[in-house]
Amino acid sequence: MLRNKNENSLAIALERCARFGVKPGLEAVRAVCAAMDNPQDSLRVVHVAGTNGKGAVCALIDSALRAAGFRTGRYTSPHLVSLNERFFLDGAPVSTEKLNAACSTLNPQLSTNLTYFELLTATAFELYRREKVDYLVLETGLGGRLDATNIVKKPAVSIITRIGLDHCDWLGHTIAEIAAEKGGIIKPEVPVVLGAMPDDARHVLERIAVERHAPCLYAPENSKLETGNPKLKTLNLQGTFNRENAVTAFAALKVLGIADSAIARGFASVVWPGRYQRLTVGDRRILVDGAHNPPAMRALVDSLKAEPQESEGGFPVRSVLCGFCGDKDVGANLKILREVAEAVFAVPIRNPRTLPPERTAALMREAGFRSVTVCKTLEDALNRAPDGTVVCGSLFLAGEVLELLGALPGPDGLCVPNETFTPRAKT
Repeated sequence: MLRNKNENSLAIALERCARFGVKPGLEAVRAVCAAMDNPQDSLRVVHVAGTNGKGAVCALIDSALRAAGFRTGRYTSPHLVSLNERFFLDGAPVSTEKLNAACSTLNPQLSTNLTYFELLTATAFELYRREKVDYLVLETGLGGRLDATNIVKKPAVSIITRIGLDHCDWLGHTIAEIAAEKGGIIKPEVPVVLGAMPDDARHVLERIAVERHAPCLYAPENSKLETGNPKLKTLNLQGTFNRENAVTAFAALKVLGIADSAIARGFASVVWPGRYQRLTVGDRRILVDGAHNPPAMRALVDSLKAEPQESEGGFPVRSVLCGFCGDKDVGANLKILREVAEAVFAVPIRNPRTLPPERTAALMREAGFRSVTVCKTLEDALNRAPDGTVVCGSLFLAGEVLELLGALPGPDGLCVPNETFTPRAKT
């Protein structure tokens, strides 16, 4: 795959496999990793699944493990601006050179059968084996049971965050069905930590844990981390939903035996861009959040409602700037957003699945917004947006905004699009 030292082997490989979209099943990625002597089996893994919050939980655990003195890798998705953001090593994105070196070891014939996400996952396993990390914090891409990350045989701990309705074409149309798919990461006799979630999901996951003899902790009941705990008071992530994520991460870290002092330091220094991130642009305040499904939108709106008064430093919501992928429940998202704003801007997003802004605007009017502005470009919308604008609807949009505003400068790395999804029958 690597024909000369100047060639970007990972980018070339991604061009070949991007057409596969989502292809449930583990056979292809297993074959590629087996040809590399199964790098995933040499790693101590913290495996994280869920509908919402799993990325923040990964960031919290990574930060706390590093505070405890461990060398860490972190593999998450999607990226906001650069593909390198998916691969963290010791708290920083991995260089393109290291990614290419890891990718170049993949069998060229076998890897042509991989999807975009499978190729990146196999590359991640080889990368972190080479780097000899103490822990790999590993986020699932979609679901759990048939997710490429699920070829890990025995993680140190499995974590499942809050579950809601999302990616229903692949995972199921009820909370219980989706929970069963996410619960596929629960391994025999491996501790599993559950975040706060609906009872329908919790019951399914606890049943799976019993069947597999996996010790199961429900974080809200077992973490001993209350709202007034100093570790939450210093939490460097805003939004009430991140307190929930911190409770889940805390419980998992205690399973791993991490000291409270290291957890406190990790929580105080954690960074997770594009999630309830406040920015000041000239004399305007903007809040950027990647909420893109109804559970995440509910968490965002509840956090906005819980903000203190503007005079006390709270964020004043005066408008919302939205762009959505067409496969999301846009109407439900907008109905929730209507609770905090009357003025909205509709924009396209930089993704093939973007919903045209005119269609977004029509749905905004149906949701009852009084002032709807259609913008052909994100730049135009940002120029027109007033002080107190919330940006949400897509992680892709969050990345675009941070890039345009200079709040997330694009590294000199792999600036390639996030994967596009093509529904296929489950196997």
